Amino acid sequence: MSEIRFDERVAVVTGAGGGLGRTYALELARRGAKVVVNDLGGAADGTGAGAAPADQVVKEISAAGGTGVANYDSVATPEGGARVVQTALDNFGKVDVVINNAGILRDKTFAKLEPADLEIVLDVHLKGAFHVSQPAFRQMKEQGYGRFVFTTSAAGMLGNFGQSNYAAAKMGLVGLSNVLALEGAKYDIRSNVIAPIAATRMTRDLGIPDVLDPECVTPLVTWLVSENCALTHQVFSVGGGRFARMFIGLTPGWTKGAGAVVTAEEVEAQMETIRDTEGYIIPDSIADEMKVLLPLMKGKE
Repeated sequence: MSEIRFDERVAVVTGAGGGLGRTYALELARRGAKVVVNDLGGAADGTGAGAAPADQVVKEISAAGGTGVANYDSVATPEGGARVVQTALDNFGKVDVVINNAGILRDKTFAKLEPADLEIVLDVHLKGAFHVSQPAFRQMKEQGYGRFVFTTSAAGMLGNFGQSNYAAAKMGLVGLSNVLALEGAKYDIRSNVIAPIAATRMTRDLGIPDVLDPECVTPLVTWLVSENCALTHQVFSVGGGRFARMFIGLTPGWTKGAGAVVTAEEVEAQMETIRDTEGYIIPDSIADEMKVLLPLMKGKE
């Protein structure tokens, strides 16, 4: 088994001043990548700023013989995201890898959530990933190579009490990654998503056990952003040494027949069949869903 290397590759890791992002940055640098360590240096709720977290990780990279440069921009604005990518271009001439890891928390129950707490969470998680990924994607298309990892959460895939803003942003990242996977396919640009379970500063109050070390997530992320990875359009749950695929499935469903008028009562009567998961598929695009639907619309089973 040959070692996975990133020699001559340039990686951007957002939110890399601590926690999961720090482990990614250190590991990629250890394997030969030149790394842009982005971190605003604020608190877990997005307030404040400072250079110390990003600078510290760059020092660790340098001490281990690697190459890294700090960036302190907020990803929450188009200008900030563009400057993150420009840091890579100015220092290393290109971008091969983007790991969208930056995030904050503003947890409140849905009834009590203020609009400002919705906006800032969307700005950092969802818009932030967009702002960094778009200029990087353009450059990757030109060079014919790129790797993206987006960070969702079980809260986004499954929901979690008191995290409506966070869950909405995190599920949005799955959709964003899926589009990049489709649009980037012919340029050798792969895009995948992780739903990590790890104890970090941001999850301290969420009841996540300390034994769930962030470094348990790093091996999967490292492989996903490597040349070895041909997979794209995937979501993985990862944490505590377990690696698993998460996915959206489509059941065969029920139809009364082409052109038939269906009542609400008939839908109710057929709900068990509609929900039956036997024979489900995992669609990779809207086209896959239409492949199932069109024959039924034409009356062909």
